[in-house]
This record gives sequence, C-alpha cells and structure tokens, in this order.
Amino acid sequence: MRPEVSVIVPAYNSATTLGACLAAIRAQREPVAEVIVVDDASTDGTREIARRFGCRLVESPVNRGPAAARNLGIRASRGEILFFVDSDCAPLPDALGVALRIMRDEPDVVCVHGIYALEPMFDDGPIEAYRLLHGHYWRRRHAGRVRTTLFALCAIRRAVFDEVGGFDERLRASEDVEFGDRLGAHHGIVLSAEMAGRHDDDSRLGALLRKQFGRSQLLIPVALAERGPAGIRANSPAAVALAALAAVTLPLGLVAPALLAVPALALAGFVLADPGLLRFVAARRGPAFAGFFFAVHFLVQLAIVAGALAGGLRHLRDRDFGPARVVEEHLSR
Repeated sequence: MRPEVSVIVPAYNSATTLGACLAAIRAQREPVAEVIVVDDASTDGTREIARRFGCRLVESPVNRGPAAARNLGIRASRGEILFFVDSDCAPLPDALGVALRIMRDEPDVVCVHGIYALEPMFDDGPIEAYRLLHGHYWRRRHAGRVRTTLFALCAIRRAVFDEVGGFDERLRASEDVEFGDRLGAHHGIVLSAEMAGRHDDDSRLGALLRKQFGRSQLLIPVALAERGPAGIRANSPAAVALAALAAVTLPLGLVAPALLAVPALALAGFVLADPGLLRFVAARRGPAFAGFFFAVHFLVQLAIVAGALAGGLRHLRDRDFGPARVVEEHLSR
C-alpha cells in the first residue's frame, strides 16, 4: 500500500514562482492526496494562484515566518508522509518517488531531503548562477546519512512531529537546522542527490548580501542549541576564516605596500581552501566565470562573518534571541 502524501507549500509573496512550483508538484509521478498552500500574509497574488491550482489554502493573518507556516500546514494536513516544498522550488518529476523509495528500503529513515538542480526555475543572470552552483555543490557533497534537515524539498513521516515537536517559531532562519538536530538524535535522515528541484534563487548582489547577513545572525544561537555533532555546513570554515583575514588585514597596505602580501596570501588561501569547489565551478562554467564566482563568494563570506558576529553579540545582550531551547535553559538557571 502506498502511503498517503500531503504536500505542504509555505508561501509569502510568491506570485512569481508559485505557479511553476505547483505545476511541478502536479507533475510528480507518485500520487499525492492533497496540496496545502500556507499563505504567510502575502500582499501579492499568491492566494489567487493557489486557488487557481485547486489547492487547499491555509491563511495566516500575520506574517510569522516559515517555521510557523510549516506548523500550520502540519496541523491542517492528513497524510502519513508530509512532502514539504518551498514556493520557489520546482521538484523534478521523480523527487517524491525517490524519497518514498528510500524510506521504504531503509526503515529507520524518517526524513529524506534533496538538492537544488543546476538548472534554475527561471534564468535570472550570473548572481543566480553563482547561488545555484554553490547550493548544488555543497548539498551534493554531503549526500548520504546526515543529522541536518533542509526543508526546501523534503519528505518526512508525520508521526515524528508528535515525538520531537514542530518547528521553533522563534526562528525565521535555521529553523530546519534546529529541527534536524532534535530529529537526528533518534532517527535516520538522508540527503539524497537523486531528489532534486529547480530553484529560483537570489539574482541581485545587494539583496543576496543582505539576506546572508540577516540569516547568519542565528548561526551562533542555533549552534549553541545543537546537542549532536555539527551538521551540514554550506561553507568551509577555513574559507570563511581566510576571507575574514583578508578583509581585516587589507589596511596593512597603508602602513607598508609590502604588507599587502598578507591579505593577498589570505585571499589565495580562501580560493584554494575548498579545491573541490574550485574544480567544480571551473569545469561547469570555465575559468572566467570561476573568477566571478569567487569574487561574489568572498563578499558572501564577509556578510556571513558580519552577521554571525552581530547575532552573537545580540544573543549575549538578549538571551531571548535564539532557539526556544536555549531561552528555556537560560530561564531555568
């Protein structure tokens, strides 16, 4: 007997991408019992698109973020398997089938999540190409048994939410990482390179850097909440550190031009810190694009460092900033 599958699509101002997302869900080779779009107080045509596709629409009166939207979808659904798809992701036709097969063949696995395909949902230029190359590379590199969950494209047994709880609604980023840390302590999780979806990613540099700065503010509080081994990391810690070193040592050139060798060496180390990434980008897009890729990648690492430092300082001042587990432990002392 095939398990009953409920698809849950959290959406906020997703009119540009939701149609392609729902069309891809409709094209899945495995049948689904229902498609639930959780509208997180959108101000565009998101709700109208969901109705046009015949989806069940759950509406939040105020914008509360993806964690709260997913929890609303869970409560509204009935399936034994919940298939989460972000509204800017179009799963390939066999994505759900891959997840169901893995959970059938490996009984201890309760959650299977996938990777971004190299082909975008819509081709929006070189910044998006950077994002998709990097996103595809690091997800594929970690494929296999993991302790982290990434819910952009993810199938999971409904029963686990009764056991480990839902998403932490205090978090507007890293909520799936925090959830995965709780889940992975007791259950099998697989990141499958066979389960893929086309993604509509950031296409403007300024917007990308602002998003990375904002999201990375929760890196330190979420890391403090982790109980198991460190999960999936999108960026090499060495590369992040070398990018920061290159930036902070650049003013040495004002003291003596010869001291510019320090940031130059740090920058070279940054590019070479993950040789697999360098080979992957050069093989896919050529040396010229690889140069562009690492220039953007350098700026992204600086945004991540700045955001993590800002978030760490904020957490020191305000212990309510971070996952509920950390806040509860602080209050219990």
